[in-house]
Order: sequence, then structure tokens, then C-alpha cells
Amino acid sequence: MSWIPFKIGQPRKQIVSKTVERDFEREYEKLQKLEEQTKKLHKDMKKSTEADLAMSKAAVKISGDLLSNPLCEQDQAFLESMTSLDTAMKRMDAFNQEKVNQIQKTVIDPLKKYSSVFPSLNMAVKRREQALQDYKRLQSKVEKYEEKEKTGPIMVKLHQAREELKPVREDFEAKNKQLLDEMPKFYNSRIDYFQPSFEALIRAQVAYFTEMHKIFTELTDQIDQGGLTDEQRKQENEAKLNELRALSIVADD
Repeated sequence: MSWIPFKIGQPRKQIVSKTVERDFEREYEKLQKLEEQTKKLHKDMKKSTEADLAMSKAAVKISGDLLSNPLCEQDQAFLESMTSLDTAMKRMDAFNQEKVNQIQKTVIDPLKKYSSVFPSLNMAVKRREQALQDYKRLQSKVEKYEEKEKTGPIMVKLHQAREELKPVREDFEAKNKQLLDEMPKFYNSRIDYFQPSFEALIRAQVAYFTEMHKIFTELTDQIDQGGLTDEQRKQENEAKLNELRALSIVADD
């Protein structure tokens, strides 16, 4: 939302006190920042879930490619390991999809619905601003006739201008009061609105990572070779790589 007041000639009489205008601008600025933050969070949550899905889909693709490796036809132990990996990745993808669906319903959709309220709020502020400009225009008109010589025709026009001003002034005051009353309420309601969504997000993440711990613990038990440490595996790989480098076909010229 953006608020750019119209520029018109100002009446001598101060229509809105500086304190009221300052309060209005402060409350509206808070809502502008809230809208910006809500839109950014909605965008970031969508990107996050899309990245999550892409990650688990890529993991399933990799495990499938490894399972179709010709080595699986020649080495039973490798086939069993890759089968276990493929099963684990598919389970991970399924739980990930479930988590993303839950986040979509409990976080992303509520964020989108919340953002949809701001255009109406923006329109209410624009209507208030238009009412203010009408008020100032008619107040200036009244002041113009008040400054003139009090002849019969001028007094008639002054009376007409005052009658024209009255409903416009009341309309502005009603719009101004409503916004000053309701903007803080809207802003303060954000915690009650979003708290259930963020709690649901935490629960979804906890449930997902709890399942991931189970899946990868089971996978480790299935493919762990003699309980080797990462350092021992690294040394074993280096030794095999050195054997390959010793072959004449890969030797340096």
C-alpha cells in the first residue's frame, strides 16, 4: 500500500490537528510495513516448500539412477544397499509431500488470505483522503465568502456553502474516526491470527524430522559395513583411488 495525499490550497482554519494526523500516519505506516512483511513471508514460504519438494524429488531420482546402475546386476551387496537407499528416499519424499501439504493449508493459505485484506484497507484510506480534500475545498469556499462584504447575495452564498460543508465535514470525521479506531485493532490482531499458523509450522517440521531420523537410522543399520567411521571410509576410498591411478590407462604421459 502507498499513501500520497492530494495537494490543494489549504484553508486558514486547521481542519485536522497535527496530533490526530500524526497518529493516523503512524498507525497507517505500521500497517504498510505489516503488509510488506506478510507478502514477503508468503513468498518466502512458497519458495521454501518448492525447494523442499525439489530436494526430495532429486533424492529419489538419484537413488533410482543408482539402482539401475549395471553394478547392481553384478554385486548383490551393492544391489541390497541401493534398494535400501531407494526405499528410504521414497519414504522421505512421501513424508516431505505430506509436510508441504500441511504447511500449505496451515501457513501459506492463511498468509494469502491475510494479504487479501489490505487492498480494502488501502481503499478506505483513499476514501478518507478524498473526504479530507473535499472538506478542505469547501472550508476554503466558506472562508472566501466570510471575507467578503456582507451583502444579501454574499450571505446567501455563505449560507449555501456552510450547508454544503456540513455533510462533507461529518463524512470525513466519521471516516477518520473509524480508521483511527480500527487500524490499531487490525494491527494488534495479527498475533492471534498468525500464532496458530506458526505453531502448525513447528509441529509439521518436528513431525517430519522425527520421521527422517527414524528413516535414516534404519538405513544406516542396513548399509553400514562393519561399523566403519567416516575417516576409515575416507582412507579406504583413497586407497582404492590410488589403485586406479596406478593403472597404465590413467597414468600421466
